[in-house]
Amino acid sequence: MIDFWIILTGALVASCCGILGVFLILRKMAMIGDAISHSVLPGIVIAFLISGSRESFAMLLGASLLGLITVFLIQLFQQSGVQSDASIGVVFTALFAVGVVLVSLNARQVDLDLDCVLYGEIAYVHWNTWSLGGVELGPKAVWLLGFTLLIIALIIGLFYKQFKLCAFDPTLAAALGIPVALFHYVLMGLVSMATVSSFESVGAILVVGLLIIPASAAYLLTDRLGAMLIWSVSIGIASTSLGYGAAVALDASIAGCMVCAAALLFILAFLFSPKHGLIARAVRRSRLSQRQAV
Repeated sequence: MIDFWIILTGALVASCCGILGVFLILRKMAMIGDAISHSVLPGIVIAFLISGSRESFAMLLGASLLGLITVFLIQLFQQSGVQSDASIGVVFTALFAVGVVLVSLNARQVDLDLDCVLYGEIAYVHWNTWSLGGVELGPKAVWLLGFTLLIIALIIGLFYKQFKLCAFDPTLAAALGIPVALFHYVLMGLVSMATVSSFESVGAILVVGLLIIPASAAYLLTDRLGAMLIWSVSIGIASTSLGYGAAVALDASIAGCMVCAAALLFILAFLFSPKHGLIARAVRRSRLSQRQAV
């Protein structure tokens, strides 16, 4: 049963990150996801210090606010003439450092440590359960991630056309009257939610892998958004299952093995993608050379 809860938790993390990662990749905002996943740390610590508990709602609220502040600061610096990559680097490293300082200063009061922040504790997810009326309903992380996935699927499903148009052609979306900035901040808020929901499971650093790698692999496999979302979630779930099996066999970090499995699947997609794969391109070039020779 322990294996089931760990794999289920990883699959939920991969599903949340896989859906949002596709839109980040299409909008060329992969590093924004990296920035948010690091910069939410001070929001989590501050929420704990104010509320005095690790209740999920307080953590979600604190992380979401810091995620939106991160995006606002990045855009503010960009509009002031700072280069895009420099803006991202300055904001997320500064905010993550503030979070690390807050954790170290309040180590005795805050039930967080840097190993938990960086790598997560997915192996212990089954111990932190939720009870209702004396009945255990399963790990809290599963319920929190399930709720987050429901919110993500609901919002993306309701405004699928708007998110699609904003991802592929924001100029046309603005011309059609779609509030591009609003959907941008909604997407960033969902990324913040997914990040903090995944925080205890896979940590701040490794959540970036599940947010970007499956979506990048899906981008190589198809040119259709709907199929890309399905591929991204499927690759993410496969990564969690393969990674957990590898972690058990090697007695290694579970979260690390999950992201390594995702990287391996990305390499396979990079090599064998029917349209964009390295081997497919080599075959096409070879056939073209043969035709030219004839």
